[in-house]
Amino acid sequence: MLYVASSVFAVLMGIGVIVIRMKASKKPTSVKKIILPPVFMSTGALMFIIPEFRVSLMELLEAMIVGMLFSILLIKTSNFEIRDQQIYLKRSKAFPIILISLLIIRIIGKGILSSSIDVGELSGMFFILAFSMIVPWRIAMYIKYQKLSRELGK
Repeated sequence: MLYVASSVFAVLMGIGVIVIRMKASKKPTSVKKIILPPVFMSTGALMFIIPEFRVSLMELLEAMIVGMLFSILLIKTSNFEIRDQQIYLKRSKAFPIILISLLIIRIIGKGILSSSIDVGELSGMFFILAFSMIVPWRIAMYIKYQKLSRELGK
């Protein structure tokens, strides 16, 4: 039951990200819009105060490596363009496909791993995976944004 509920929640979050991304391409972006999501997400690390969510060093490293590898796909599909002397996030047809694919991989992985890893530890690992994916992605976006910003002379 918990697996199904968390999978449904993950799908809804994925749909939300796709919708937000599509809306974001219609408005100019800013440093704040790039940096704030990982800052807000970092509060989720408070889950590790509770012992059931703590992971071993090996689980931490595994989740971080997988997250960083997944971030490569997001980095490749996140580009900016200059329109009307402002910087916009470019719409990518591949982004929703990649996001849905990552979501499916996550759900399958969670199903497989839930039989051998405690649900609390697994939750901790998936938080680490997501955070390790969003931070490099947003750093890359920030670098790309700054490059275009310098071109505009801002």
